[in-house]
Amino acid sequence: MTPHDAIRSKLEQLYGDAAQATYEALLPLLEPVRPGSTDTLSLSEKDIVLISYGDHVQAAGENPLHTLHRFLQEFAAPTINTVHLLPFYPYSSDDGFSVIDYYAVNPAHGKWEDIESLRQDFRLMFDFVCNHISAQSHWFQKFLAQEPPYDDYFFTVPPETDLSQVVRPRALPLLTAVETAAGTRHVWTTFSADQIDLNYETPSVLIEMLKVLRFYVEHGASLIRLDAVAFLWKEIGTDCIHLSQTHLVIQLMRDFLNSIAPDTIIITETNVPHEENISYFGDGHNEAQMVYQFPLPPLVLHTLAMGDATALTKWAKSLGDPSGQTTFFNFTASHDGIGMRPATGLLSDAQIQALVERAEAHGGRVSY
Repeated sequence: MTPHDAIRSKLEQLYGDAAQATYEALLPLLEPVRPGSTDTLSLSEKDIVLISYGDHVQAAGENPLHTLHRFLQEFAAPTINTVHLLPFYPYSSDDGFSVIDYYAVNPAHGKWEDIESLRQDFRLMFDFVCNHISAQSHWFQKFLAQEPPYDDYFFTVPPETDLSQVVRPRALPLLTAVETAAGTRHVWTTFSADQIDLNYETPSVLIEMLKVLRFYVEHGASLIRLDAVAFLWKEIGTDCIHLSQTHLVIQLMRDFLNSIAPDTIIITETNVPHEENISYFGDGHNEAQMVYQFPLPPLVLHTLAMGDATALTKWAKSLGDPSGQTTFFNFTASHDGIGMRPATGLLSDAQIQALVERAEAHGGRVSY
């Protein structure tokens, strides 16, 4: 099956009678951007990824992205060959993960020219914040005005709806009341009132987000991190996490990238227990090429803090070998810190509590 045929098949599963029109709208986006192969994974244990915000390294009189580039050339290359640039777009909250404009570089960081220059020396990972967008974005402001097609871009729910089954990582209200030109609407906000969830039941939302994905590939992304993707599709009466439609959308993104830039790698940010996490490999060939190895950071922390490698060794021995086209992304901490949930079942409650107390005793912050 060609990537085009695979895309058409998944559109039919997602959108039924609207699939053909959606496919025709997608066709102009399927022109190749760069050649490549899907036969092998272009990563190995020799690849080292540095994670950084665009303004982490600064010097007077120049764009931080340019300064970061100089710093990496002098102190990191060639040992580090890949840079994960945390969101460098204009944003309104959540350290960049509430994007105002997917197509712009935060002027405080620099310009697209700085990023395109950086990609000449390093492979780049971009964040694709695909679940939600800033309340200050053009799209959401048009939604508030109830201007088509934006009036269907966001997931709205009557406030009396039973949403007790929904799984989410925040304790803030799931629905946020907003005033629109058509009256009060309650929009779905998985993470915060400033981060409005997109409605992928609307085919034009998928098309718009694939346009963004293509734009990132055109501007240097060779790895795409799918932020918070586990929550992407909503279905009332379910837990709204890891839904089959979410996996279909990721598979469609893989088919899309196989069409335009086959060497592009998808990595899912799914901070969940191991068996749920590896479900994003799909069949080993049709979904993400990489998933974060989320149990590793808390297990390494436990090993170093307690001087006991038993749990880490037992876990490492239990890992299955991914297919030749998939692998784990090993890391020791991220911009979110070290999550303890993936250690569930690998460390006892007492061991986890001991780490919490050790962190607090050393001035560390713990969120619940």
